Parts: sequence; structure tokens; C-alpha cells
Amino acid sequence: MTAIETRGLTRYYGELCAVDHLDLRVESGELYAFLGPNGAGKTTTIRMLTGLIRPSGGQAWLDGLDLSTDPLGVKARVGVVPQRSNLYGELTARDNLVFMAKLYGLPRREWRRRADELLERFELDERAETPFATLSGGMKRRLTIAAALVHRPLILFLDEPTTGLDVQASRSLRRVIADLRAQGVTIFLTTHLIHEAESLADRVAIIVSGRLVAVDTPAALRQRCQSETLLELDVPTADQALLAALQEFPGIQRATRSGEHITLAVDSLEAGLKAALDVLGARGFALRGARSVVPTLEDAFVQLTQLDPQAMRNGATNRQPGGQA
Repeated sequence: MTAIETRGLTRYYGELCAVDHLDLRVESGELYAFLGPNGAGKTTTIRMLTGLIRPSGGQAWLDGLDLSTDPLGVKARVGVVPQRSNLYGELTARDNLVFMAKLYGLPRREWRRRADELLERFELDERAETPFATLSGGMKRRLTIAAALVHRPLILFLDEPTTGLDVQASRSLRRVIADLRAQGVTIFLTTHLIHEAESLADRVAIIVSGRLVAVDTPAALRQRCQSETLLELDVPTADQALLAALQEFPGIQRATRSGEHITLAVDSLEAGLKAALDVLGARGFALRGARSVVPTLEDAFVQLTQLDPQAMRNGATNRQPGGQA
């Protein structure tokens, strides 16, 4: 069964087209990652699908309901975890969940019981009486997800859920998301973190400048790069000038950098390594190691979009008006 479907979904901000005739199909129980840089249209898409803003054109259906004719029915079936929490800092963890239970119209007898059930489920029961404002970043995100699940929605929208969290909190939250997926919740996850989409998603949709570039499983997207020969170099002091010089050298089709590593798409490993050594030697860079690599989702992303994955990780891309990603 289809959980989310859109046809020609479009949103303009003045003359700028933030989401451009988007056609999506998300199956029930699927974890669908919406991957793209800041400003690609991810948050705008969620805001349309959850009824917070009106599309400029196109149609959307959630759990079979037409968003344009039954927005209240749609809202009863979805939960939303925004980039910035919508919970109240002065209320305790339990009181925030009880408030959400009231807001969603749960019977009075279920308010406290549902709140305690979610606190235990998200390992927050020992923080039940702690004000939301004083919780750690990871706890705040877990409680915000718990609040979105109070009314037992069929579809959960997660907008950049791990942004701003430390490594440990991010890993913990990804385990929570994977558990929800295993329990059959349909999850629509927006992210600019390629590794997050690759590790969590059943399918990945890549969006750039409001347009859908590709939709497929992580494995199928990686397969699109199998025709390329990839060489990874360890060059701790690499800079953009070095990348530009490598790309100009015959036999090297493309050069991208990720931390201390440079990935080259080459005509052959032998010729590519020789060319790289010539360029590095001429510019005074030391090579610490070299290896052939199996393509990753990041490689597929670069090939499909021609965007720099380092800029994706840093969020150094354009944003839509009003901060809409």
C-alpha cells in the first residue's frame, strides 16, 4: 500500500521555485530518505505534505487521503519532528507528552498512561520530571520524536533529526529511527548527511534545487558508479587547488575530497596513480597511502549531482527564503 504519493507537487516563493513538480511514491512501512543540500527543498516538501503551507500546484495523498480535501484527516495520520523542537522548555518531559496527548484528542484516561509508555520506550522515564529546557540535545530529540508518536501516527516525518547532535547522540538517535522502521512505521527522513541516508534508508531520493534527481535503493544507486574505476588517496593537507590540478590531468575524470582523503575517478588504476603522483610531487604534497575503492552512495551522489560532498556535510549551500531547506 502507498503511504505517500505526490504528482507535480510545486511550491514557489515569489519567483523562486523551491519545489519543482515533485513526483513521489513512498510505500507503507518504508524508510524513505530525502537527501539533498540545504536549500534543496526538503523542509518545504515536508511543510506541504503536513499541511503547514499550501502547494502552488500539484496534488498529494497520504494514506490514501487527498491533502487538499481532507487536511484534518491527514494530520491525524501523521507525526512531525521539525528541525527545531516544538516542545515547551518550562514543562517537564512527562507534561509535554501529556499536553500533546490532549492536543491530539486522546481520551483523558490515556494521557498519563501514553506519556509514561513513551518515556519508557525512549529511555527517558528517569527524566520524566525534568524540564525540557534542561535536557541534553540527544534527549530533547528523543522526546520530540516521542511527542510526534503520541497519537500513534501511521507516517512519521523526521526533518534533519541528527543535526546539531554530537556523535554519540546521533548514533543513539539513528538506532531509535531504525527501531521505529522495524516496528512498521512509515518514515520520511530528510537529511543532508549521505552516510545517514545510506545506513538507514530502504530507498533514497536525491533532490537538488527543488528537482528530483534520482530515486532508488542505496545499493542500486551505488551500482550506477560501478562503471567507474575509483582510486582513494590519503593526502592530509589537500586543498581545493590540488583537486583542480588533479582534475586537469589526463586520465583523471573527477577528484573529490572527504576529510584527509581524495577520491579520483580514473581511466585505470595504474595510469591514475602515476598521474596523481606526478601532480602531488610537482606541488609538494605527501602521499600517505593509496587504494582502489568500491563505490559508495557518496560517489553516486557526486556523479549524479556534481555537488561537493564536503559542502554537503558543512551545510555550505544556498537556502530558500525564510530558512526553508
